[in-house]
Amino acid sequence: MAAERLVVVGGDAAGMSAASRARRLRKPGELAITAFERGHFTSYSACGIPYWVGGDVDGPEALIARTAEEHRARDIDLRMRTEVTELDLDRGRVRVRELDNGGRESWTGFDKLVLATGARPRRPRLPGIDAPGVHGVQTLDDGQALLDTLAASSGRRAVVVGAGYIGVEMAEALIRRGYAVTVLEQSAQPMSTLDPDMGTLVHEAMCDMGIETVCGTTVTGVLTDAEGRARAVTTGDAEYPADVVVLGMGVRPETTLAAAAGLPLGESGGLLTDLAMRVRGQEHIWAGGDCVEVLDLVSGHTRHIALGTHANKHGQVIGANVGGGYAVFPGVVGTAVSKVCDLEIARTGLLERHARAAGLRFVTATVEATNRAGYYPGARPMHVKMLAELRTGRLLGTQIVGREGAGKRVDIAAVALTAGMTVEQMTALDLGYAPPFSPVWDPVLVAARKATAAVRAAGA
Repeated sequence: MAAERLVVVGGDAAGMSAASRARRLRKPGELAITAFERGHFTSYSACGIPYWVGGDVDGPEALIARTAEEHRARDIDLRMRTEVTELDLDRGRVRVRELDNGGRESWTGFDKLVLATGARPRRPRLPGIDAPGVHGVQTLDDGQALLDTLAASSGRRAVVVGAGYIGVEMAEALIRRGYAVTVLEQSAQPMSTLDPDMGTLVHEAMCDMGIETVCGTTVTGVLTDAEGRARAVTTGDAEYPADVVVLGMGVRPETTLAAAAGLPLGESGGLLTDLAMRVRGQEHIWAGGDCVEVLDLVSGHTRHIALGTHANKHGQVIGANVGGGYAVFPGVVGTAVSKVCDLEIARTGLLERHARAAGLRFVTATVEATNRAGYYPGARPMHVKMLAELRTGRLLGTQIVGREGAGKRVDIAAVALTAGMTVEQMTALDLGYAPPFSPVWDPVLVAARKATAAVRAAGA
């Protein structure tokens, strides 16, 4: 009997996790696995690119979890620098183009298909946006191209467009390389993944670190020099000199192939799947990673969250199901953590605008505490904000901004959200305490106490 054919489109976290899991569950004679990756690298940590650029880690080899040769040694036919250009679902085949072989095209058939096409950086259509010296940062190839520009440049001025996670991380990386950095952000505050009052704390800290941060401004174009290279970024009323420009405006799902094939997409453009990560309405097609939307366990709606943690879990679920087992991905609560220099930034659950959009009524509570006992050396301020549902007191979201030890405290709230706890229930959590690590009342519990009081006052 001929082996069943599995085709995987995309050779990073979700795709290769799925392929590897399926291979462990199915023998080579039972399942033939072919994976296509258009880039030069596979199974790598894109989240590590800012730290590679900043010199904290060596790369790109340090960011690669498993090479193409290692995948092939496990009987996965991984074809690098090969782009899938069309999905023919009626005939069960994909059209591929070999990027390093004169663009030769061919068809490959499948019985089961996994789409792990990732996301692409947001790149607005503006004058000069495609000029040399303007870089998105999504793949290891992007990281290497940016490093090549930095090595060739004699100047030391950088402009980062966008102050989300990638934007602030790249600002830090460039500061570490000795650049004068200007960050341009369209929103009123950096980190639009926080509420504006918490974003203000980030803005103040970035300015204190020497990062010029201009908010409430819209980029209108990139000016170029006589050789066509980027030399400045323009806004409506200003011009910011730049020897290098980095785009950090977030990403959107890369679902061009899926859309052309008529597969279902959500509001953000991400593929819609069931809990088994099977594409809705399809029996033999799965999707995972940055190209999908997933269930938000707090709001009950689907949303797009591009994180390697989710992508690897998606891949494990897909691989189990393709391999003959059964697994589900129940959803997310939207946890993320980042830093800019020594400032740690974290959030989980809903922001105020998300809660309103979901039709939820809520109260908020914000506290300022310290990351350690106040008398212990190195105690630093830390701000915690909580959202709790009116009447029920159910935790809806938490945001944290502070120094050492602040960021990972968000995991307490992430577990509470997943468990559906109320803020009052959180006040009784038995958390670890010692002066070097926390005050007697951990800042998260202090915020939960204040949120509990706000819920009671609102219901009085």
